[in-house]
Amino acid sequence: MTAQPITTRPEPHTPPSKATDEAKPHQHRYAHEQGAAYKTALTHMAESVAQIGGEVAGGDMIVALAVEEAEGMYMLTDGQLEWQEPESENIHIEVAVRDAGDDRFIPGLDVAVSVRDESGTQVAAGPVQFLWHPWLYHYGSNFELPGDGTYSVTVRIEPPTFPRHDKANGRRYAQRVTVEFADLEIEIGHS
Repeated sequence: MTAQPITTRPEPHTPPSKATDEAKPHQHRYAHEQGAAYKTALTHMAESVAQIGGEVAGGDMIVALAVEEAEGMYMLTDGQLEWQEPESENIHIEVAVRDAGDDRFIPGLDVAVSVRDESGTQVAAGPVQFLWHPWLYHYGSNFELPGDGTYSVTVRIEPPTFPRHDKANGRRYAQRVTVEFADLEIEIGHS
């Protein structure tokens, strides 16, 4: 099932991709090749792994959403990696954010989600952190939902504080991006 976006702020647009001393045409081609590979992996995840997947453009970004069963993860605790299974969490929400010009993954973002039920009541909310994954970088966290049902998920991305290199091409990611995915039929569970 594909998520249907209903809201996006700001309006989508393609950021600049001009040849400069910092980014020559062949280097832009490398960036686009990186983006194409990432997009291929993202499409595979959305179509064959997630129970729900979809994407929408907002500002300089393309935001993809996927919903899966809750997942265990390694966490660094007192200098040691420890595997942690979900406790009460029963759903895993993943967000992948790409540059709207070259489709490359955007790291270092402050991403949060809010989940509302059919009545509009918020039933879950919080940050989705960067996750290392064997084949697809993304942001994600486990959440607890009250049960199977129809939900809406709002994704909010704050303007990042990292520097933008290249005077001609670096003017991007300066606005908060908010996108909403509505009428998601979500089944809860653990992996």
